[in-house]
Amino acid sequence: MMNTMTHNNLTAAIAVPLEAGHVESIRSAHPAVTVRYEPELLPPERFPADHAGDPVFRRTPEQESRYWDMLRGADVLYGFPNESAAGLAEIAASGKVQWIQAMAAGAGGAVKAANLPEAQLRRIAVTSSAGVHGLPLAEFAMMGVLNGFKRSAEMAADQSAKHWPELRTPTRLVSGSTAVITGLGEIGMETARLARAMGMRVSGTKRTIEPVDGVDTVTDTAGLPGLLANADALINTLPGTPYTEKMINAEIFAAMKPGTVLVNVGRGTVVDEDALLEALDSGQVSYACLDVFAVEPLPASSPLWEHPRVMVSPHTSALSVAENRLIAERFIENLTRFQAGEPLLHVVDPVHFY
Repeated sequence: MMNTMTHNNLTAAIAVPLEAGHVESIRSAHPAVTVRYEPELLPPERFPADHAGDPVFRRTPEQESRYWDMLRGADVLYGFPNESAAGLAEIAASGKVQWIQAMAAGAGGAVKAANLPEAQLRRIAVTSSAGVHGLPLAEFAMMGVLNGFKRSAEMAADQSAKHWPELRTPTRLVSGSTAVITGLGEIGMETARLARAMGMRVSGTKRTIEPVDGVDTVTDTAGLPGLLANADALINTLPGTPYTEKMINAEIFAAMKPGTVLVNVGRGTVVDEDALLEALDSGQVSYACLDVFAVEPLPASSPLWEHPRVMVSPHTSALSVAENRLIAERFIENLTRFQAGEPLLHVVDPVHFY
């Protein structure tokens, strides 16, 4: 949604766990906005940036009524109600809320899952926290590349077995190698920056083909196989959409140079996991560092859990102790824009849901 008029006498409600200090920062930055915050109605955080809070938390019937009254009386929400698509659907039907700041960078999935009518999708702007997670995701991606190049999985197995190999095996140099990044958005560009700092050449994909500073070659998805012919690592940062589902599939793996390292910090649905397992077994992929999966939590039956050249991370690579502060700062900036009737940053596309 694009704001075309200024907004006065706004009420904003904090719908998810947030430290009181960050709430005060919002109030101090926007004294004309009524910020409703009742921490006793919110589940306690188990760790920094635990937006869903402790799952054992339960409101009393009276607290539940107060929680929803607080949210229904707000023009703006910080977080989805109960940090869920169901909560989004319920508040969207109330008819008052105009803008919701989501906690996730990939908030489009929850917006899609809420199955909102078209009129509600047009009326309510949902902004994601895209970019807030750029640095931790980029650092994690580079860790995955280093793990693959430096054989960390093999060394961990040897250590577990107390095995000292008779022959020393050389590792691969990151410097001078080539990385391909699918998705040259904010996360992809931060990853490219770190990759270049380590001496890597970087190419990548964008929906719109255009020159990007520091990136050797930019192409669309159709050009990805050509990029992979000479790549040493493929890093996915793409969101999960109908257009990206199983985009990294058997055809893409076949186009890779044997021994390519795969890192996925985008969405699990982008990678065909059955094809990935075949590529790992054939050697097309030498190592896979995966923070996201098609089904989460990753089912215990998945072969990825026990594969010797796969790192399974429980979708935590974006987390950092600074996350709540950074999202609150993003909210403060967007609230300034909202009050002035200016375009908001990182609005979720209500058609493609990214």
